[in-house]
Amino acid sequence: MKKIVLLVLLVFTIFSCDKKSKVEQAVEEIPVQMKLHRFEQAFFDAKPSELSLVKAEYPDFFPEGTPDEVWLEKMQHPQWRELYQEVQKKYKNFNEQQADIEELFKHIKYYFPTVKTPEIYTAIGEMDYNNKTIYANDKLIIALELFLGKDHRFYAEFPEYITQNFEQRQILPEVASSFALGVIPVQNDGTLLSEMIYYGKELYLKDALLADNYTDAEKIGYTPEQIAWSKENEAYIWEYFISKELLYSTNSKLPSQFINLAPFSKFYLEIDNESPGRIGRWVGWQIVRSYMENNDKVTLQDMIKTDAKQIFENSKYKPKRNE
Repeated sequence: MKKIVLLVLLVFTIFSCDKKSKVEQAVEEIPVQMKLHRFEQAFFDAKPSELSLVKAEYPDFFPEGTPDEVWLEKMQHPQWRELYQEVQKKYKNFNEQQADIEELFKHIKYYFPTVKTPEIYTAIGEMDYNNKTIYANDKLIIALELFLGKDHRFYAEFPEYITQNFEQRQILPEVASSFALGVIPVQNDGTLLSEMIYYGKELYLKDALLADNYTDAEKIGYTPEQIAWSKENEAYIWEYFISKELLYSTNSKLPSQFINLAPFSKFYLEIDNESPGRIGRWVGWQIVRSYMENNDKVTLQDMIKTDAKQIFENSKYKPKRNE
């Protein structure tokens, strides 16, 4: 009996590897070459007399109505220049990151062939951690000031649950998120389930688009300990959602409790301080994973268009308590 089980596992492993290798082989055949624009270098390395040239080359970075005095002051301000120097220490050469982004877009083109490949623009912004990367039309903008490393002195005023994702390794997951949230249709009926599935779709797209060396923790922006807590308590979280009848609730407070960026999720129980924020997204991810596992003919394109209720009802999702 033991030999039969081992044989089945071996066949399954070989089949899985073969299937994966076929996908990866197809991905490798897709030509992707992205042009890189270093806006922050062009701006901060320019002389004040050259501002008009920078504006002509990067018009989208200079909103109409803003006087040149604002840009000249920024160009020469000691704090901005210090920030620029710190960014240059880490990212003067962006070739490795560019290659990683091109590899990501090969995967994107494999699953979404009609997607237009953007040009990459690096920049230094106002430390808006809600917009670390922006993907729109033909441009992918990366705010490098937000990827200097979680312990950088410039982040002293940010809480730890935010700075833990200010790492270089988070560039690719952030780019993947920017793409995913741009292609997933908004089908929000105001319920918690709809929010959970929306972000579950985003995270499932990351499963497909990111290389295997990216962990679940890196995909969602958790620490390894937070992922471990989520797995250990998955059944209890689910029982809480069901017992409190939260899935189809339209209570406007629920996103701040379980979906939005926060230091922890708010069950209003003793476990709160141990829980990671955004636990609703993580549960939504597990529901979408279960749905795709149990509906193997569904494509990524089909999944992102499928209604949240339909995904849930056909997911067979029912986590079991750890014994």
